[in-house]
Amino acid sequence: MKKINSKYEVFRKETQIIIYGTSTKAGRLFDLILLGIILLSVFLVMMETVQSFDAKYHNQLIFFEWAITIFFSLEYILRIISTDKPIKYICSFYGIIDLIATLPMYLSIFFPGTRILSVIRALRLLRLFKILNHPKFTSQSIHMKEALKASRGKITVFIYFVLISTIIIGSVMYIVESKESGFTSIPMSIYWTIVTLTTVGYGDISPQTPLGQFLAALVMILGYGIIAVPTGIVTAEFAKRNTNQDINVDNTKITCTTCGALTQNKEAKFCYHCGNKLNNNQ
Repeated sequence: MKKINSKYEVFRKETQIIIYGTSTKAGRLFDLILLGIILLSVFLVMMETVQSFDAKYHNQLIFFEWAITIFFSLEYILRIISTDKPIKYICSFYGIIDLIATLPMYLSIFFPGTRILSVIRALRLLRLFKILNHPKFTSQSIHMKEALKASRGKITVFIYFVLISTIIIGSVMYIVESKESGFTSIPMSIYWTIVTLTTVGYGDISPQTPLGQFLAALVMILGYGIIAVPTGIVTAEFAKRNTNQDINVDNTKITCTTCGALTQNKEAKFCYHCGNKLNNNQ
């Protein structure tokens, strides 16, 4: 019985190194193969919607989709078996995405047409960030996350202002324009305002009166500001964090080679961000 348990533990540990070991050769190779299969799966789902292609290669598409589904199913089971905290993985963001990626083909047995939902597997491409688990990339992603978090309040106030402006402009356009122009209700006028503000301009509704066209021109000009302001807010916060990093980094600080967090104390033994052991010989 001990031999069986020991063999199982060896298998589990080796599988863990391959599946979760992004810093190992086997782990990186597995992740690259996995990403290739995900891309292939998404490509096949897209090609399935092309009628001429589907009519010619329908059986081959079904075969490959089932092969990929079985691969993802086995991978999902191995991830649960090999991890030290299976419940944590199952309930995690990646765990839920991995589970959803396996379901469409099984659901198609009972609900025809749900196979097209396999395109959801594209979400698994987010694992690309795990492959790019280099201090430089990770550090920049941390700075970006912090910049977005710091900008949250300003962006929320800005969006609130835009929503109020959209309601006011839409209401005015409903009064100024006639129903024959397409402004049949205030919600429809608000829809036109949003389309115009975002510089999309479908053209399905357009003002016909001189006053309406003048207001439309103002909305178009305002639209450029709508696009620029949130970008400027996030960019300013990102630049501020990069500047602070350059000021804070000195000879008494080191970088965590695992997560890329900077400004580690030279005397620290473990990273404050990820908890991994630090190399103090940097």
